[in-house]
Amino acid sequence: MIGEPRLGDVFGEMIRDAYAVATGVGPRPLVGGRLPRPVIEIIERDDGLVNGAPTEHYLAGPADWQPYDRRAVDRVHGRTLDVGVGGGRIALHLQERGVPVTGLDTSLGALRVCRHRGLRDLVHGTVDEHAADGPRYDTFLLLGNNVGLFEGRERAPAFLAALAALARPGARIIAHGTDPYGTTDPVHVGYHELNRRRGRLGGQLRLRLRYRELGTEWFDYLVCSVAEFAELVHGTPWRLTDVDDTDAPYYLATLTLRR
Repeated sequence: MIGEPRLGDVFGEMIRDAYAVATGVGPRPLVGGRLPRPVIEIIERDDGLVNGAPTEHYLAGPADWQPYDRRAVDRVHGRTLDVGVGGGRIALHLQERGVPVTGLDTSLGALRVCRHRGLRDLVHGTVDEHAADGPRYDTFLLLGNNVGLFEGRERAPAFLAALAALARPGARIIAHGTDPYGTTDPVHVGYHELNRRRGRLGGQLRLRLRYRELGTEWFDYLVCSVAEFAELVHGTPWRLTDVDDTDAPYYLATLTLRR
């Protein structure tokens, strides 16, 4: 049969299986009924491009992090919301350091893995939904390239407004992004040009995730330059106060709540 994937919690199923392969906890996907099968995240773009990536990094400890992740957690202060907590790698490390941290995710399966790994404070939902709950935070983390959650010009102001509604005075956002425009790959350069013709930012990706028989709905995920990032922040309750591009094309951007 040829058809569309069944909609479901792709990320949750994938992280559950990756955790089972890494730890032996839970049923593991097997090759030939014997050997653990690598868990691969499949990312499909709306121009037909398909990429696959191993999932181990979602569960990695600090020894296996990239340098910008280590610098990011050193900037954390006060009560912290890890937006898109995933497998819990950042939040668990902060919790071990005594930081009051909450993990937020839209994937119930991912939150179950986080809970099993020992993360205590978890919230299921979006930042907009959580903003109605009443807690306030000093630091918001958008790591793991989660500048992507800005989605594009239309969504970014509302996303940043929701974080501002959750913010204490002087709060900060620490966000990890990637400048997509250094590539010479014609597949990516052509996609950037196509996006601009459509009135979108060049690195505004239209994606869906696939794992086994499951797929997500199509969604926007933003990869942008620092200049584009600054443009999206302009006019919001936040101001861009620092950009660390030591590991270019990757960068850490720090936003501070306006007084």
